[in-house]
Amino acid sequence: MKVLMFAHGGSLNRGCEAIVRSSTKLIKEKVEAAQVYLVSGKPETDHIIPKLDKIIDGSDSKIKRYTFDWFVASLKVKLFDDESYALQKIHQKIIKEIKEADICLSIGGDNYCYGEQPGWYEVDRQVKRQGKKLVLWGCSVGEEDLSERKLGDLQLFDLILARETLTYHLLKEKGLKNVYLVADPAFTMEKEELDLPKGWKEGNTIGLNFSPLVLQRNKKSQEAVRELIYHILTTTDMTIALTPHVIDKGNNDYDVLNKFYKEYMETGRVLILPDHLNATQYKGYIGRMRFFIGARTHATIAAYSNCVPTMVLGYSVKSKGISKDIFGEEKLVLGIDEISDSAKLKSYFDQMLREEKELRENLQKSIPQIKKMSYKAIDYLYALVH
Repeated sequence: MKVLMFAHGGSLNRGCEAIVRSSTKLIKEKVEAAQVYLVSGKPETDHIIPKLDKIIDGSDSKIKRYTFDWFVASLKVKLFDDESYALQKIHQKIIKEIKEADICLSIGGDNYCYGEQPGWYEVDRQVKRQGKKLVLWGCSVGEEDLSERKLGDLQLFDLILARETLTYHLLKEKGLKNVYLVADPAFTMEKEELDLPKGWKEGNTIGLNFSPLVLQRNKKSQEAVRELIYHILTTTDMTIALTPHVIDKGNNDYDVLNKFYKEYMETGRVLILPDHLNATQYKGYIGRMRFFIGARTHATIAAYSNCVPTMVLGYSVKSKGISKDIFGEEKLVLGIDEISDSAKLKSYFDQMLREEKELRENLQKSIPQIKKMSYKAIDYLYALVH
């Protein structure tokens, strides 16, 4: 069985790396002689992932002005409002790989959280035109994201695997067939434990992840997080480990975290993890933390899967849904509008401290079940082609 993964922007987003890394491992463990090809927007960043059979450059192709393709694309858009020809040319590197695959996995689980995706819609249409099986792998979709156009695209899929119950119930309510509930594959990802950095307090270090994406959506959130850091330093004896998880140009967690580090480094109780670790290495550090506070979904998954009590600076349905599936309720998840409320951040942090034992016990009970749900995805995938 040849599996083609697409809709992957590259592994400088360690969450995307975690999805590819863990999915590849799950597929190869369960499906004999499976071959996994990855089409990537930044293929040079993906060689850190073992077990892939092939990494393919799937970066966008440019349509040069005044060429034949440019004239055809322009005419189709102007006369018929039809962008399909242009999109086929832009995504031609992906489309030409479809013929080699048995199953095409759209692995950008987050892609359907952010507005319209005409490029991916066109790739999906091409997959079905070539008679291949099309799977949406570990997705999250919110009600606010679900337009008629997006719904039309989702109806093309042979299999939709929702990674949390909020998405699952929404898609079922919208009448979509072949929707099944699983868990994010990254819950099963291995970890690598490197030496602890200077200043780390074993058993008493809290991780903090913050992102430009959250800052962009709520400009006042940075000040609230700054006040939370001060609150942790003045009310506890914990060390804070600032933890980047996306290190992509223009969307680099390290840049925003380094400002906090410079501000508080003289306390001797704030350190920053390097910006060049892979997903398993970040998970190795997160797994040895006492608590974790995170904006990036896969940084929080690394914490949850290690049974580390976690507070989520959430900005979409995925954060709420994942927490609900673990705890039976949305537990310590702040919405994007709440992240600028420093009083609420401090209150949630204090609650996390008070409920530390209970949170850890809940995680120890639920995470093995969540991991089973991750493996369930392979059963659905296998059943699709057998």
